[in-house]
Amino acid sequence: MSYLEYNVKSVPTGFRKLLFLNWPIILLLCAISSAGFIMLYSVAGGSINPWLEPQLKRFALGMAVMLGIAMIPIWFWRNVSAVGYIVSVLLLIAVELFGEVRMGAQRWINLGFMVLQPSELAKITVVMFLASYYDWLPLNRKSHPLWVFIPVMIIMIPTALVLKQPDLGTALLVMIGGGTIMFLAGVHWAYFAGVIASGVGVVWAVMVSKGQSWQLLKDYQYRRIETFLDPASDPLGAGYHITQAKIALGSGGWTGRGFMQGTQSRLNFLPEKHTDFIFTTLAEEFGFIGATTLLALYVALILICIFSALQNRDRFGSLLTLGITMTFFLYFAVNMSMVMGMAPVVGVPLPMVSYGGSAMLVLLVGFGLIQSAHVHKAR
Repeated sequence: MSYLEYNVKSVPTGFRKLLFLNWPIILLLCAISSAGFIMLYSVAGGSINPWLEPQLKRFALGMAVMLGIAMIPIWFWRNVSAVGYIVSVLLLIAVELFGEVRMGAQRWINLGFMVLQPSELAKITVVMFLASYYDWLPLNRKSHPLWVFIPVMIIMIPTALVLKQPDLGTALLVMIGGGTIMFLAGVHWAYFAGVIASGVGVVWAVMVSKGQSWQLLKDYQYRRIETFLDPASDPLGAGYHITQAKIALGSGGWTGRGFMQGTQSRLNFLPEKHTDFIFTTLAEEFGFIGATTLLALYVALILICIFSALQNRDRFGSLLTLGITMTFFLYFAVNMSMVMGMAPVVGVPLPMVSYGGSAMLVLLVGFGLIQSAHVHKAR
């Protein structure tokens, strides 16, 4: 036994767990969140209010929750995954019955001590429950139609509830996150080919249904699709958001206009500059270099999480880590694609950077689960 091993083993269990935390993940989360703090200070005109101060408090709370979750053995989270899933579904039903309406969407529920968006929680609980399901399911049954139908229903119940709010972007993230777990668990590729073919059919049906009595999407969602295909067709109406976002992105150049010098955000041309479109504010002020630096931090975080999952011998811990990592990837991939005009605007925040409590807290809960899988893996 080496001197280091002796000293590590002589430390009380709680402190040993702190030593075994995946510290690069924590450092990267702090770096990414710091970029968000800087931008929230900037878009508020050099003030900690109204966005920076609440975001700092949420981050501090979220980090404490993450560390608390990391200290709890991973088997506990496997055992309570079904309870977490049921609670998230019940909260989604409660939103349908009692939820608050903001900007034409019913997505929030007031719990008294905080306003929660349960659809954000569903992204994690679906992945968690499916990882537990495939950890329990014998490998020779994973592609049997009956045992495929069950996880499909686990995915579709919250997806349907989120679509009713309506929140197409979050519904897609819930569905893709769940599908990722099924794919990683080894479900036969033919099922996914069928889903892709069905998806093409759904897209066709969505476009054909426009203006009909059986129209499948809301009018504003069709306007988003049309804006995505041709934003210049209505630059002062439906295409205004993406047009201003592209102007901000392009005006930043290589090094940007400078901190708090972005004209699009300072003059309020840029909509939702502190939430969904905060990436364009960053690109305008810090240019291509600043934008790619943030992207590099995201990529580094993804790679470290994947490496942790591949090292983990526990099936539940490995699947859970990869599923949450995929969910996190979808967050920033969809947001960046959206604000650059490469995807329709679907209302997905930039993770750990955009202003918002539910998304940040739920993501830190997810990273707490990743840390728990890392800390308690067989060594």
